[in-house]
Amino acid sequence: MKTVRAGLTAVLAALLVLALLPAVSSAAEPDRADTSGRTWWPGNLPNRKGGTDYYVDATHGSDRASGTAPSKAWRSLGKVSETTFRPGDRILLKAGEEWHDEQLWPKGSGKARRPITISAYGDPRADRPYIATNGNVPSPFAEDGSKNPDTVGLTGAIVLRNQQYWEIDNVALSNDDDFATDITTGSHVRDGIAVSINADLLPEGADNIMDHFRISNVYVHHLDGPSHWQRIHYGGVNFQVFGSRNYKEYGTGGYYFKDVEIVDNTFENVELHAIQFAFNWFGAEGVESGQYDENGKFHEGWEQLWVRTRDLYSRDVYIAHNYAENIGQGAIQLANTKNMLVEFNEVNGFLERYSQVSVALYLWAGADSVMQFNEVYGGPDNEFDGTPWDLEYTNFNVTYQFNYSHDNAAGWMSYMGNSSNSIARYNLSVNDNGVLVKNMLSSNYSPTYFVNNTFVYDGADLDYFHDETFLSKVYFLNNVFYNTSDTPTTWYRRDGALRNAVFSNNAYYEAGGVHSDQEPDDPRGLRTDPRFVGDPADYVTGIGVHDVRRAAAHFALREDSPLIDAGRYNPSLGTEDFLGTHIYYGDAPDIGMAERRIGPKVPHPVDDDPVEEDPNSRVDLALDKPVTASSTHPGAGGTLGADKLTDGDLSTRWAAADDATYPITLDVDFGRNTTFDEVYLDEYTDSGTNPRVRSFALQRWDEGTGQWVTFATRDTGIGHDLTVTGFGAVTTTRLRVALTEQLPTEVYTPTMTTIAVYQTG
Repeated sequence: MKTVRAGLTAVLAALLVLALLPAVSSAAEPDRADTSGRTWWPGNLPNRKGGTDYYVDATHGSDRASGTAPSKAWRSLGKVSETTFRPGDRILLKAGEEWHDEQLWPKGSGKARRPITISAYGDPRADRPYIATNGNVPSPFAEDGSKNPDTVGLTGAIVLRNQQYWEIDNVALSNDDDFATDITTGSHVRDGIAVSINADLLPEGADNIMDHFRISNVYVHHLDGPSHWQRIHYGGVNFQVFGSRNYKEYGTGGYYFKDVEIVDNTFENVELHAIQFAFNWFGAEGVESGQYDENGKFHEGWEQLWVRTRDLYSRDVYIAHNYAENIGQGAIQLANTKNMLVEFNEVNGFLERYSQVSVALYLWAGADSVMQFNEVYGGPDNEFDGTPWDLEYTNFNVTYQFNYSHDNAAGWMSYMGNSSNSIARYNLSVNDNGVLVKNMLSSNYSPTYFVNNTFVYDGADLDYFHDETFLSKVYFLNNVFYNTSDTPTTWYRRDGALRNAVFSNNAYYEAGGVHSDQEPDDPRGLRTDPRFVGDPADYVTGIGVHDVRRAAAHFALREDSPLIDAGRYNPSLGTEDFLGTHIYYGDAPDIGMAERRIGPKVPHPVDDDPVEEDPNSRVDLALDKPVTASSTHPGAGGTLGADKLTDGDLSTRWAAADDATYPITLDVDFGRNTTFDEVYLDEYTDSGTNPRVRSFALQRWDEGTGQWVTFATRDTGIGHDLTVTGFGAVTTTRLRVALTEQLPTEVYTPTMTTIAVYQTG
């Protein structure tokens, strides 16, 4: 098993294989890794960082000793916690020893090339040193239930607050007072390793960027907390930023972590997360903490657009080769981070005790990051998210590639929106029944690409391919949809759900031979057996994430597959497939997640047939035409103008002023006689905004009489995604959309994203 360092190129040493069994009591640590073959602990080797070594022995040590030699070891973690360490120092816990009811919070910070280390020393045949804190940590809440600025972040078995240049390895941790009883109520918050930036407690002029952390070969088990949302995160390894005031009261370009590696760790039976990285908990809740983006789109505070606009991203983070089992909520929840690589992590069971929204491994409000070669299985049958992966809110340039998920009952990928350049490519999904692409709650800044993925599923157990409605353009290219059931695939539950989805060069296989009437229009698609190398019913599991490519190779194409050279090139495909093969060979890319080396190699592919310019795409006759509104809201920096209605971007919008009077008119000027028979209207409904229009009329300008003539009316509202037809062909130089009445339940005036006009006949 090998791993790539944060620079993405260097190779780490071979991993220690962990064989773990569950515990039934907090009295002693469960059986852990077999250490019989170990020849060393890091603390048995010389300190090459130039600092002092301090030894801790729970049985034979004395807090009155100097601590600077094994024979002069300290006894308690309390002694360590009251000591301020200097750059290059090491805190060495004796292997095989246990510390109960104690928390380790050493003080001080290291420096570049001279970090402070927490590690192990002693008998190489002994187990890791074990800290069993047993829930003896302060509450992070004040009496009124708000977060206490003095105690947030102090809930770990090991704690670091406003400290940097630390390395932690070869220790075992738990933080539960009763392994046999699952906590379901109360306000307990317990971490394994809690690393925090507390903005309220930073001294004037102190660093507000915490640099260099290494956490490796740590075993965290049994962290228990209630199975409900407490508006705070906790888990096995938890990096978090705290501030009690509104985010606008803190400076820009700081309050984040950088240069972090979390590798080769094991997590079992923990709440909420195995790894939770860099969630910023400044005051950002409610409408008053929201903001408008550059397109005039409003983001509520919880969406955390301000992480991008104020440059509060953590950065340069590597999370790899971690194993997580039986996790209460989402196993690896990542947020507010850019330049992150997350690879070769294995998740075996998540959302085990938590019923709300979360997924196994995902990044939220992040940028310029890649999730690859991860394996997730054992997910719940969850009506909310519950999927292995998630293209979450306010992500920019985030890619999921080369991941293997199987046997997840809720589906494959959650999909939220408000993002740009989201790509999911060359992934393998087997029996992720439920919803393959789940939810779509907001529009995006740019199209999303799902390319060269292979989906193998049971159509009888699948709820839908998509359960809501795509609000923005989504491209599905070169994917395999392989239904093993006689029950045809159900593609959607809402009419018009795939209106913004473009399908091209996909393969559709139905074991029963019957294709659904809902199947997408795909003129270049194939409806044939892909001819995989292996039997789809006998897919590979249980070999470990280090062999994820061997598991994926089961679904490579045979040399006689009709899917070879049947795909379509697009820059979103990247440069290689799941198995590391160059893209592409032959006349065109293959369909599915593995390319065959058949035909000449195309070293520098060029997209000479962009799917974005397909001739079968309908022409919007109102696109970029000028629009005049009788009322426009002055807020959001002047970005809510009527021109947003015809810019072709569903992430922008027009809004009427708060004091607008009805009818509110929106006039599109075609500039010449234009014939159409279909009008598309869309109210802005992102971020929980309700539809506001009750009735409206469509009118044409009559040049001869100089008057507006009504040709269609509706009193059933507009809402999201309304197509108006049935009025025949209309020819006019101008179109008026007259909003005549507001819904009686709504206080605010209308806001819309789109007026589009088509000629279909």
